[in-house]
Amino acid sequence: MTAVTPELLSRFDIPGPRYTSFPTADRFVEAFGADDYILALEQRKAHTGARALPLSVYVHVPFCESLCYYCACNKIVTKHHEKAAEYLDYLARELTMHTAHCGKGQVVSQLHLGGGTPTFFSDAELQQLMALMREHFKLDTAGEYSIEVDPRTVSNERLKVLKDMGFNRLSFGVQDFDPAVQKAVHREQPAGQVFALVAEARRLGFVSINVDLIYGLPKQTPESFARTLAQVNELRPDRIALYAYAHLPERFKPQRRIESADLPMGQDKLNMLSGAIDAFMSGGYVYVGMDHFALPTDSLAIAKRQGRLHRNFQGYSTQPDCDLIALGVSAIGKVGATYSQNVKTLEEYYDSIDAGVLPVQRGLALSRDDLVRRAVIMSIMCQGSVLFEPMEQAWLINFREYFGSELAELEAMQANGLIELSDEGFKVTGLGWFFVRGVAMLFDRYLQADRTRARFSRII
Repeated sequence: MTAVTPELLSRFDIPGPRYTSFPTADRFVEAFGADDYILALEQRKAHTGARALPLSVYVHVPFCESLCYYCACNKIVTKHHEKAAEYLDYLARELTMHTAHCGKGQVVSQLHLGGGTPTFFSDAELQQLMALMREHFKLDTAGEYSIEVDPRTVSNERLKVLKDMGFNRLSFGVQDFDPAVQKAVHREQPAGQVFALVAEARRLGFVSINVDLIYGLPKQTPESFARTLAQVNELRPDRIALYAYAHLPERFKPQRRIESADLPMGQDKLNMLSGAIDAFMSGGYVYVGMDHFALPTDSLAIAKRQGRLHRNFQGYSTQPDCDLIALGVSAIGKVGATYSQNVKTLEEYYDSIDAGVLPVQRGLALSRDDLVRRAVIMSIMCQGSVLFEPMEQAWLINFREYFGSELAELEAMQANGLIELSDEGFKVTGLGWFFVRGVAMLFDRYLQADRTRARFSRII
């Protein structure tokens, strides 16, 4: 980490996508609508090979009881829990509309409830939602069933209910254990509460427990964050997701409550990232890539070792690049060579379903060039390397000709020690992993064409 000089930062620490998809969601167009999405579902249903592959399902629950100032998610802050019942009713109707086109009984190997705060739903409502899933899909007994948990909304008793429902993975939103930082972002939760919940989750037998952290929050310092890192190492979750805070108050209204003067900048943020990587790797964690760490025994670390790592809208995943059915407000799905995103407001969502129309607002049908570039970008993001010959065989291209200008730009990264180029391909160095998004960006023709990057967070 000491090799990350101010010169490297000034040159390569630029705004860019996180590449949970390619093309990225900002490239979706409203010309792609419900009819296009239905066609993709019907084609999947008609294609025996595609239909035989398991599905992934994402459900977006937008409700939160209180506002976290750093949040950039699509959420509705309310204490009126009766709104959840109405939303659940519409989710059921949307699910029925989906399976009318893709067929009932499809195998699901991955289900994720995100938000917002999924545990805004009552136990009975969550049970109803899981019953709906089992009514419409066949849940693989070896599947991954995860839910994001706000520690302030669950108890030991609720954890047992979640386990009994079939959830086997939990993701706790921690962000930071420092009380001053928690107060500054309006998310106060004692460390002891999180430790107790994680201990109970382990006792109940959850397969994997993830903790989310954010560096770059107001009132954070390298010293205060080091204390949080030590506590997380003591907590010993199976996985850790470490995100850089992106301060974009012009886009996300809640962030306007954060004083810019309270934000750590430049070298302090770099020291926090460096400290986190050092702390977790010395604590026995595997650096999976960019923003994820995992214990060597966790399936994510095993997938990294075996070259089976994938990346989807929830981040790094062990699941193959399978079709994703997305339910709820603003949820993003992937079926075949298409992406689609639902409308972003409750009113639009309810109106669309009342009209009997799937609530797709925009999306994209990927071109052949999109698919080739997606394969390269995902190989960079997941494996940290690209081999020319397998890409040439898979896509019937001459890699050096197809990506001639990109390879020329890679030479500058090689000169700075970020990648290693050879006749067989290229790989990201240890130093280069800090800038892996920047390496991927070279192959993003949309980004190279417009150079408009202010909408993205900085790489570090």
